[in-house]
Amino acid sequence: MTPVISMLRTAAPTVVTPEPTPSPSTTSTESSVEDTIKAAADAGSSFWEWFTDWPLHVLIILAIGGVVLALLRRVIAHVTERIATGAGTKTTEGPSASTAWRRYLNRAPFVEDALAMANPLAKQRRAQRARTVGSVLRSSANVVVGTIMLLMILEEVGVNVAPLIASAGVVGIAIGFGAQALVKDFISGIFLLVEDQFGVGDVVDLGSGATGTVEEVQLRVTQVRAFDGTLWYVRNGEILRAGNMTQQWSRAVAEVRVPVDADIEVIRTALGRAADDVHGDPELSPLLLEAPSVRGVDAVNDITMSFTLHAQTRPGDQWEVSRELRRRAQAELRAAGVLVATGDAEPAVLEQGTEA
Repeated sequence: MTPVISMLRTAAPTVVTPEPTPSPSTTSTESSVEDTIKAAADAGSSFWEWFTDWPLHVLIILAIGGVVLALLRRVIAHVTERIATGAGTKTTEGPSASTAWRRYLNRAPFVEDALAMANPLAKQRRAQRARTVGSVLRSSANVVVGTIMLLMILEEVGVNVAPLIASAGVVGIAIGFGAQALVKDFISGIFLLVEDQFGVGDVVDLGSGATGTVEEVQLRVTQVRAFDGTLWYVRNGEILRAGNMTQQWSRAVAEVRVPVDADIEVIRTALGRAADDVHGDPELSPLLLEAPSVRGVDAVNDITMSFTLHAQTRPGDQWEVSRELRRRAQAELRAAGVLVATGDAEPAVLEQGTEA
């Protein structure tokens, strides 16, 4: 049995197990992943090359322009607000600063400063003027910086800005010729504010019947409220003269008419008592910058003589003082037995300027 079994085992065929072959699907997947990675790398490289060209330059221009504009607006706002609020000018610099410069910064107020402090409307006028000028400067900074940024961006994109600049010049000339009155109004308004010719709350005479209290000062027009309630809109370019009745100080003027045959010395004595009464009044004396006085005979006609009482007052208080001078002068003249021929002693401009 043993030889037979061994012979059968020798004759039996040998079974060979085949080795596994790679799957076609696996090979294609690996190839597509490599292609995708390569395409993404190429796209990233192309995008970076594109981004580092004009888009990055545009972003840098926008960033730098925004920072410059913000700094300019902040400086303008800071300076104008300090002027408007009247912030102190004292310095904290050390010994290295010059003595003359420290003396200037720590100077005492000038006479004009003292007069402005006495005016209750001075701070409001200064604040209004400073903030209006600050608004103009901020708008100008926006236009200038914005225009420069736009031209630089267009040049980076590839647009030829030379024709644009030339066209803008031609359009500007055309607009300048067509809007001369508007430009004149704006320039005049800037000078009105910078020179402080008048401000909100001042009583002014701008000519052509525009007399009253200033309610608003803009770059193009000034609004004036008359005594009868009329609101006048006066173009700044049309203001050839401006009379300000409430700046720094004012003068109360009271005209009194008496019979031409009255005793002048008696009249002067009576008017002097009226002036002394006004000066000694606790409610009126704070409004005065000097004692009231009698100027004497100002005019004589066939019927009456004219005397004038006057006093320097704080701005805007002259009408109240003049009314009180006139009232007390009439009372003293009646007490002295002098017949007063009353009339419209107060000039029309003062009546229109009376506080509303």
